[in-house]
Amino acid sequence: MSFDFLADKDRIFTNLYGYQDWGLKAAEARGDWDGTKALIERGQDRIIEEMKASGLRGRGGAGFPTGLKWSFMPKESKDGRPSFLAINADESEPGSCKDREILRHDPHKLIEGALIAGFAMRARAAYIYVRGEYIREAEVLQAAIDQAYAAGLIGKNASKSGYDFDVFMHRGAGAYICGEETAMLESLEGKKGQPRLKPPFPAGAGLYGCPTTVNNVESIAVVPTILRRGAAWFSSFGRENNHGTKLYQISGHVERPCVVEEAMSIPFRDLIEKHCGGIRGGWDNLLAVIPGGSSVPLVPAEQIMDAPMDFDGLKEVGSGLGTAAVIVMDRSTDIVQAISRISYFYKHESCGQCTPCREGTGWMWRVMEKLRTGDAEIADIDMLQQVTKQIEGHTICALGDAAAWPIQGLIRHFRPEIERRIVERNGGAPMMEAAE
Repeated sequence: MSFDFLADKDRIFTNLYGYQDWGLKAAEARGDWDGTKALIERGQDRIIEEMKASGLRGRGGAGFPTGLKWSFMPKESKDGRPSFLAINADESEPGSCKDREILRHDPHKLIEGALIAGFAMRARAAYIYVRGEYIREAEVLQAAIDQAYAAGLIGKNASKSGYDFDVFMHRGAGAYICGEETAMLESLEGKKGQPRLKPPFPAGAGLYGCPTTVNNVESIAVVPTILRRGAAWFSSFGRENNHGTKLYQISGHVERPCVVEEAMSIPFRDLIEKHCGGIRGGWDNLLAVIPGGSSVPLVPAEQIMDAPMDFDGLKEVGSGLGTAAVIVMDRSTDIVQAISRISYFYKHESCGQCTPCREGTGWMWRVMEKLRTGDAEIADIDMLQQVTKQIEGHTICALGDAAAWPIQGLIRHFRPEIERRIVERNGGAPMMEAAE
């Protein structure tokens, strides 16, 4: 299929690499805060309809339609409770590093987006939850918020729109689980970051028991540009149901790892050739790719080559777009060790609230280590697969799924490699089950 690369004139994040200053004056020169009052004057319902028409889906991993999510918020408060917008800048998914670039190089896009999105949802304030390790990013964001307050762009009568709107930055403490929306709300309230049971959903009872919408940094930062340039412009990129531009983060065994904004649905091969200079050692050296951050299953080289990099295209090859954190692995990779390391990460980051996750993540990692060294039986592979199925879908949040899926992908695509280790460890004969 032919693919048109994103033209420079269509890029939303024009300071992605920090070649220009992040401050207010430079941001205004790039088009931020241009006619914000006029955008707000379109009214709440029209803004939400425009977001629905744009086809924007959440950029934090789940891909839920953004405009539809906003429409779940109550139009009027029957009991006096305010509404809130919570922006997820936790970005703890291994391989993901796009929100960091927005925070440190284009923070005013996020702040302006927060104002417009907050207005559309009738929110009183936005809380931006920043990952604990993002020290400099948090400093830049807070400085940008201070600039916006000083210029009258947010706060009382924000941007002379007649709407009062505050923006607060909250520093997390580096917990992966706080990237889950309800755990993030718990942490914002000063409690231990553990996911809540749903219902109630955040749109009914979220932060401080008030109606709340949680959105990813990228989802909010693109809002002002979509409204200025129109829903039809944004939806002209990508395939049906996979519209817009997207920040892809490519790491691993490519010639030039990078974060790049591209049109959705770009084929994997084109993405790597155009922006990363190809695979290290050539395309024949490609082994597998994790296309959406460590929580999605890996895809072998032959299946990913021409796959469209969007929600549906990667679902068709048994994986997912996630945050579009593309981790490329060539044939020098010890694939079993790589997945075992990911398995240890989820064991370490489990909040311990749900038994399948608390007990299962540690158990899966210990079995993965046995498979890595070959000190196991062939039957252990099937047992591990069965346990992943018992953890998947049986926890309050998706961390159980995130821990299970990489292992399932490994077994699905690289079982012969796991078996080879066991056979070699046992002198050429596979260990049989004890019953035999």
